[in-house]
Amino acid sequence: MITVRGKQVDVLFSAEAISDEVGRLAREIAAVAGEDLVVVSVLKGAFVFAADLIRAMHHVGVAPQVEFISLSSYGAGTVGGEVKILRDIDADVAGRPVLLVDDILESGRTLAFARELLLSRGATKVDLAVLLDKKGHRKADIEAAFVGFDCPDYFVVGYGMDVGHALRELPFIGHVIDQA
Repeated sequence: MITVRGKQVDVLFSAEAISDEVGRLAREIAAVAGEDLVVVSVLKGAFVFAADLIRAMHHVGVAPQVEFISLSSYGAGTVGGEVKILRDIDADVAGRPVLLVDDILESGRTLAFARELLLSRGATKVDLAVLLDKKGHRKADIEAAFVGFDCPDYFVVGYGMDVGHALRELPFIGHVIDQA
């Protein structure tokens, strides 16, 4: 456990463990990546993971086009799981394989929406790569083809993921210990 900005943070996955997993994922993706691959990173949480994954993919011979999409649940608290596109991709994905990259797969609603959106635009396939999979929270019928870690039932921070717009910069993934 470490103290960061006055908060006690329990380290779940070290920077070294994350680096190892990112390398493993890049090798797995390279083994099945088709030509003309488009990597679509979901903002904001996945930006660190996506950057490291894309560099690792380069080292194993994959040179994808990189795009970004920003999505949010429409109307916080709605049960329907409606999703709003805040920033769309620029690339035409028709006839191309897509790798959708996100930090964590929980309910799956937003990623299911993004996957269906990309398929509706003509992507030949849309595989999902996530650093963390929190299976117990799934609400949509979606699974990731490439998973770094199974995530325990904690609210996690670091490595791009935040709490109240803070702690994204941490090089590891942890969870804040309640200090009640």
